[in-house]
Amino acid sequence: MINEKIRNVAIIAHVDHGKTTLVDQMLKQGGAFRTNQTAPERVMDSNDLERERGITILAKNTSVRYKDYKINVVDTPGHADFGGEVERILKMVNGVVLLVDSFEGTMPQTRFVLGHALELGLPVVVVINKMDRPDARPAEVADEVLELFMELDATDEQLDSPMVFCSARTGTASMSMNEAGSDLTPLLDTIVSHIPPPEGDENSPLQMLVSALDYSEYVGSIGIGRVERGSLKTGQQVVLVNYHSDHEPVRAKVSNIYQFEGLARTAVETATVGDIVCVSGVEGVTIGDTLCAPECPDAIEFPKISEPSVEMTFLVNNSPFAGKEGKFVTSRHLRARLYKEAVKDVSLRVSDGDTAESFVVCGRGEMHLSILIESMRREGYEFQVSMPKVLIKEIDGVKCEPIDTLIADVPEESVGIVMEKMGVRKGELVSMSPKGSRMRLEFSVPSRGLFGYKSEFLTDTKGEGIMNTVFDRYDVYRGEINRRPSGSLIAHETGESVTYGLFNAQERGPLFIGAGVPVYQGMVVGESPKGDDIVVNVCKRKQLTNTRSSASDDALRLVPCKQLSLEQAIEFLADDELLEVTPKNFRIRKRILDTELRMKEWARNRK
Repeated sequence: MINEKIRNVAIIAHVDHGKTTLVDQMLKQGGAFRTNQTAPERVMDSNDLERERGITILAKNTSVRYKDYKINVVDTPGHADFGGEVERILKMVNGVVLLVDSFEGTMPQTRFVLGHALELGLPVVVVINKMDRPDARPAEVADEVLELFMELDATDEQLDSPMVFCSARTGTASMSMNEAGSDLTPLLDTIVSHIPPPEGDENSPLQMLVSALDYSEYVGSIGIGRVERGSLKTGQQVVLVNYHSDHEPVRAKVSNIYQFEGLARTAVETATVGDIVCVSGVEGVTIGDTLCAPECPDAIEFPKISEPSVEMTFLVNNSPFAGKEGKFVTSRHLRARLYKEAVKDVSLRVSDGDTAESFVVCGRGEMHLSILIESMRREGYEFQVSMPKVLIKEIDGVKCEPIDTLIADVPEESVGIVMEKMGVRKGELVSMSPKGSRMRLEFSVPSRGLFGYKSEFLTDTKGEGIMNTVFDRYDVYRGEINRRPSGSLIAHETGESVTYGLFNAQERGPLFIGAGVPVYQGMVVGESPKGDDIVVNVCKRKQLTNTRSSASDDALRLVPCKQLSLEQAIEFLADDELLEVTPKNFRIRKRILDTELRMKEWARNRK
């Protein structure tokens, strides 16, 4: 059976090439909003973190009505750290829309997502987006896309993929790069004609692969996937089986079935071949499970998700300020939250640490883990994290480490400093080419060499540089990298910072705190440019005499403190430091808080 009136597509692209904006316009022109309704921008970026950062973190489903067709659309993340979301989503669709910026062209994540789509044999519709850019170069970008197809060993059919020229912001598309178009009709027509409808036998036993998960306080776990064969009914008895597991099939009963209609979920009684649905009532369901008819427990193979390359240790907060700001502070809370996240995020690995109060979390990169940390902090969790480390592997007896591809678009005058910094971080120049008035540099660099580099890069390029990275491969270990040449300024005692103490401390280096901030012994309050850790007393008050009054403190001028974001704080961490994360604050601290004990440990390690 072929469900002629359904098309299932995923929109894939590099970060910031306009996927979510295009979905906005498809929904508007597909009638998802009333004529008198104000449609928000980036409507698919539904959580606060996505809106604040301007990136898509989680893949999301919606549907667009076009003529008498229903186009199920999956908006996927573009950042490399969330590539696991893209890999699993591709099993849910029958084709992909590949979006490429008309100026930036093919980028690292474009190669990554397109490679996975071609491996699965999915048909591709290429969209050259942002045609309204004054610096657009669509002809060159179209050639770059074809070269990428050939590099990735595309079939003849995939090489003949149609190309649509689009401006997602204005909601227009055209089949010619020289015409602007009036709406998205050319794109929607191309999707309907080029992406095949889903096929399957409606009369065979049920088979549905769960490719995504959601959770509701009222109905528990919700499995999201496409019905591959048979049909699904409310109240139907099913069994859960997994292709990569030897566990016995688990029986369950489907409570509710929902389909996506625009931005809403609509309850339905039945779903047939090709329908993308949400299923509740099936407890214990995980990504990669197959819902089958009890008489035919036949699992569908789930794609192997790329392994994580970075790990951090999450610990229960044991600082002097522990428990004052958080709602969930115990190891039981922390463990339950991390393992729950590992069920939803297939590219995350969680395991128990060396102690009962520590957990090792492995992810795709710093941003992948920092998003998890920020989400937990906003939910009321209080904990500590260690410095991120790359996962070292031994391959054929050789010590190997993860290597990333870094592509940087920089002004010509910044090329020298970027190449110099890459050399220090063991990066190797792969290619260098002009892009208009700028230069595009491609490096092969160890993942650990990129820790803490982003803020440095922005400073070196005066804020004009754009850098993107994607995991490439494991390769031979490239030797030691001096990741952080600076040291830390450490608080001498517990108390509250005062202007007099801060004024004396700021001569040693940039400070992270201002006056009136509670501090404790061993807390990092600033950065020491000389490279050594220095203990400073930011709580020191001026001794008052007959001729010296506290009012003269007003004359002391403090340099504005350096406010660290979560990513900057993680990048700053040294091996002997932890980041204390609470709903209200980030605090960097030494593992050993007592100054005397810390100096003894330092002396012991020097021997």
